[in-house]
Amino acid sequence: MKSYAPTTPSRRHLTNVSYASLSRVKPFKPLLTRLKSRAGRNSQGRITVRHQGGGNKRLYRLLDFKQNRLDIPAVVETIEYDPYRTAFIARIKYEDGEHAYILACQGLKESSQVITSESAPLKTGNRLQLKNIPVGYQVYNVELKAGSGGKLARSAGSYAEILAHDHNYTDLKLSSGEVRRVPWSGLASLGQVSNPEHGLVVIGKAGRSRWLGIRPTVRGSVMNPVDHPYGGGEGRTQRGTRKPKTLWGKVTGGRKTRNRKKWSSKLIIQRRPKKSKK
Repeated sequence: MKSYAPTTPSRRHLTNVSYASLSRVKPFKPLLTRLKSRAGRNSQGRITVRHQGGGNKRLYRLLDFKQNRLDIPAVVETIEYDPYRTAFIARIKYEDGEHAYILACQGLKESSQVITSESAPLKTGNRLQLKNIPVGYQVYNVELKAGSGGKLARSAGSYAEILAHDHNYTDLKLSSGEVRRVPWSGLASLGQVSNPEHGLVVIGKAGRSRWLGIRPTVRGSVMNPVDHPYGGGEGRTQRGTRKPKTLWGKVTGGRKTRNRKKWSSKLIIQRRPKKSKK
């Protein structure tokens, strides 16, 4: 982590991830595209996600989450920063000359070799079917369905641990503590996603949130009664309602939001543990 001399009050506690390990190159143009900034608005122009807007302009890197080019070795050319995700990414070049961006795992370096194969060696960065990975190994970018592309364990520092193989399914323990069953025909990469220090970043000042496209959030308790269920009262008052609610009166705490009829519920063996109250 990088810390800074307290030349101003905002820099006193500000921290950032060190980018010393990244390649000093410009992003690969053929794998770049511009995403239109919608600032939390839907197709009708109405705000559906509050507190979004502004921020620095950025280019989207087209990542290959499938990595399904079997038995074609690839060499890591660069490790790069990606403004659209918490993890670092790697630019690889296949033996046939094709380039691709993939999620970089912890410990991956320039000139490392990676391969997707049923008989790939059990080396960090290689990609195999889940059934070919022994129990106890850490994996990331895991497919929920064969050929669909990685969906699980993609953010910085995350991984899933293989607990068991049984009847065409693999049991995975996710970073949240949930134990989930997925078909063992899906692909997964060996290792842990890069940039595990991302969770230690201290934003430090309001302006840095604005650079990220995050606008200010006003607490409901400081609003008027007409604007929020928590509003009104003399001075610093309590919430005024029994249950925590949104701006529109929808209960937010103590009520389960997952659809009871969701088909994948039967594949969840153990729910993530509840956070203990301080």
